[in-house]
Amino acid sequence: MNKRIAVLITHDFEDVEYHDPVEAFRAASHSVRNIEKTAGNIVYSQQRKSAVSIDYGIDEISVQDFDALMIPGGNSTYLLKQDMRFIEYLRNFANAQKPIFLSCYSPHLLIDAQIAIGRRLTSIQTIIHDLKNAGAVVFDDDVVNDNNLYISSRSTQELPRFIRECLNVLSV
Repeated sequence: MNKRIAVLITHDFEDVEYHDPVEAFRAASHSVRNIEKTAGNIVYSQQRKSAVSIDYGIDEISVQDFDALMIPGGNSTYLLKQDMRFIEYLRNFANAQKPIFLSCYSPHLLIDAQIAIGRRLTSIQTIIHDLKNAGAVVFDDDVVNDNNLYISSRSTQELPRFIRECLNVLSV
């Protein structure tokens, strides 16, 4: 069954943490839609090697529109958390018990959304302490699947395993 995946993204995302999973999702016939502040915006990666067109503004969508949510890492995460609409959307998505795919720095958004408590996660070393302080159960593993709801990976090096795990969750 084809799934609808929302991607919360803005400027300074990590290229491969966006492009590799999105290509794999589309190759598996899933629908991917990019969400930012305003539809039609163009956002650029950290390295300025790629640009992504925004399909929907955050105010145009609801949790019911999508089956899964992906948040690529990079500095995009820090820009997204400055706008409470993205934090609220993430919180609502988590409350709806739908899968959330997180890579590298993006689990940091779970802290701001106050939904890290008790979640089994992995992440880049620089935010491990913050996640633990927020009540997450942090594993020193490449990829962690928390009951098919939170799939997290440590860094770009784990992308192939992360993508396989996300595709497995989408096939359920």
